Amino acid sequence: QVQLVESGGGLVQAGDSLRLSCAASVSVPGRTFRTYNMAWFRQAPGKEREFVAAISGFGVSTSYADSVKGRFTISSDYDNTVYLQMNSLKPEDTAVYYCAAAYLAFGSRSAEYEYWGLGTQVTVSS
Repeated sequence: QVQLVESGGGLVQAGDSLRLSCAASVSVPGRTFRTYNMAWFRQAPGKEREFVAAISGFGVSTSYADSVKGRFTISSDYDNTVYLQMNSLKPEDTAVYYCAAAYLAFGSRSAEYEYWGLGTQVTVSS
């Protein structure tokens, strides 16, 4: 079992920055935090959940949605936490942000991620 808890969301103005955190607790025998690929997804009201960014378990690879490239940065402490640094926030970034973990998959498809957090709300006012 992998438990994920997001934090760091809030209400900010356009152009501001936020840093989201996702704390992971791994209790699967033989596996550690580093054996999971981690990702952030988001879901705005009335819209489907969409990929934001992903980082491989050992940090070798990262991937970003085109809409956040150059503004968002995903990182990991390789211990139990993954971060999403969000700069130059726009109103269209408003959504619930979810952390997800996958043992083998690495990519933008939500169906490939086995474990999910409950999400943290990010609201960007214009």
